[in-house]
Amino acid sequence: MTLIGGEAAATSDETAIEALVDAFFSAFTTGPDAAARLDDLRRIMLPGATVVRTCGLPAEVYDVESFIAPRLALLTSGEIAEFEEWPEPGRIDVFGDIAHWWGAYGKRWLAGGEVHTGAGMKTMSFVRTHAGWRISSAAWDDER
Repeated sequence: MTLIGGEAAATSDETAIEALVDAFFSAFTTGPDAAARLDDLRRIMLPGATVVRTCGLPAEVYDVESFIAPRLALLTSGEIAEFEEWPEPGRIDVFGDIAHWWGAYGKRWLAGGEVHTGAGMKTMSFVRTHAGWRISSAAWDDER
């Protein structure tokens, strides 16, 4: 981030990356457009992107398709309702054609008639392509 008068000023690259971060998180929302939002991940991620889940378990590495499929099934199954996930303010670093976002996130959902909440940290890496910035990798760990 560029500092102007002691305040952070977002660059156009940072603004584009923030939009990708928001699109990534908003994909994980129940509702009638869940499939379309998850499908948008194919546009904002490189075809060879990896996503890694840790969460105190052995690391599980997904490619784009293996990441989307179980989330689509869960968000459209009716097993959970009112699921949403959102980023908290994070840090963006840009150098040339690579960038990184590091930040906290929250989530909440309804299952079995009870409200559940969670939080954790996510990291995302980005590369600039001829079509603009794309996610090249993401990893997360939930609070325990």
